[in-house]
Amino acid sequence: MSGIHETGTDSTDGTGSTGGTGGVAAGAVAVFGAGGRAGRAVVAEAVARGYAVTAVVRDPSRHADLTDLTDPAGRARVALVAGDVTDPADVARAAAGHAAAVSAAYTPDTGSRAFYGAASAALVQGLAKAGVGRLVHVGIATTVETEPGVRLMDAPGFPEEWREFARGHADAIDTFTAAGGGADGGGGDGLDWLVVCPPMLLDEADRTGTYRIGGARPVDAARVDVGGHISYADLALAVVDEIARPTRHRTVAAVSDGEPG
Repeated sequence: MSGIHETGTDSTDGTGSTGGTGGVAAGAVAVFGAGGRAGRAVVAEAVARGYAVTAVVRDPSRHADLTDLTDPAGRARVALVAGDVTDPADVARAAAGHAAAVSAAYTPDTGSRAFYGAASAALVQGLAKAGVGRLVHVGIATTVETEPGVRLMDAPGFPEEWREFARGHADAIDTFTAAGGGADGGGGDGLDWLVVCPPMLLDEADRTGTYRIGGARPVDAARVDVGGHISYADLALAVVDEIARPTRHRTVAAVSDGEPG
């Protein structure tokens, strides 16, 4: 997994067109977990760049405002649908006809390992049935490595009360790896997945239009204790960039804000 740190910046023309080999320059994107803070930010970013978005939530009545989002031409571009990300049939139904998918789902109602285990398996099965080949999944900083082969969640002193939640995210990575033909894009024709791991500190700050993306290590090793910082808006920029012009395949990528610590 690459440890090279890059800076992402705005490069679209407002239509969703970015060039980029193998990217999704236009078309529809399904966003699972669209009602959460990360999911909402991804929907807003994608719509602003001209994509049609299917926003998949458990209860559409709670998120009707998402349909008010419009693209640069003033067109309504969000279809709000009910769906369960842990159900392969729901995933396939919601993703049918889409060019790519994003998963930013979370629930406090189910244990982390049970939820992410079921969701990752359903995404693999459902997206395959729908013919969707690209998935960007929003992960967590605890699954990045503090040193080669040692994840933050495995390091001495990691809070035990966080371990179960972290293990759920690690289980999802294991599921994607098993289904995706190998890490770093190697081999097979399976799902082309990417797990984007933001720092543990996210906020509602304004979109800056910049971010840094690396590999399995934190993008700022000097700040590994807190994992750095990024806004939800800039996290969404990184996610949509990896739909529009993928740079990483079947791997984990840590992201952080554009300011080195």
